[in-house]
Amino acid sequence: MGEGLSEDLRIRVIEAVGGGASRRAAAARFGVSVSSAVRRVREWRESGRTGPRRQGGDRLSGRVEAHADVLLAGIEAAPDRTLEELRALLLRERGVRVGNSTVWRFCDRWAIRRATGPSADGERLTAKKSPGTRPSRIATTSGRRAKPGSRPGPSSTPRG
Repeated sequence: MGEGLSEDLRIRVIEAVGGGASRRAAAARFGVSVSSAVRRVREWRESGRTGPRRQGGDRLSGRVEAHADVLLAGIEAAPDRTLEELRALLLRERGVRVGNSTVWRFCDRWAIRRATGPSADGERLTAKKSPGTRPSRIATTSGRRAKPGSRPGPSSTPRG
C-alpha cells in the first residue's frame, strides 16, 4: 500500500488545478498519479477538506448504532432474546439487514452480557464486563486432582 500525500502537496495540487491547470498537468508537475490528483480535487470540492481521511477502523458500526434505541428497548423488554431475534427485530422495526455478528459486536460495545444464573435483583442482563481471565495453558484450573497412589488414566500425558 502506498503512502498518502502530505497535506502541503495536496494543497499545492488543488491550488494548481484551481489556478487553471488540468488535473493531469498538476499531477505531472508535482509527481503524483493522475487518479490521486483527481481524488484530491474532488474531495476538496465536495467537502472543503484537504487533509487525509481516517484510515482503517470500523466503518460499519455506525449503521447499527443509529438504531441502538430499538435494540436496547428490545433487550430491555425481553432480556433472554437471542442474537437472531434481535436481528429480526431490527429488520421488522427499521428494515435494516445486519448479520448476527453485527448484533454481537453491538452488544459487546455496549457491554451487554447475558447473565448465566438468577441474580439478586432478578435482572437477566448485566452491564459489567467479564474479567477476561484466560484459562491456564500449563495447569488444570478445575481443581480436580488425582488421588495419591492412583494410576494415570488414558487421557493423561506421559511423563519422562
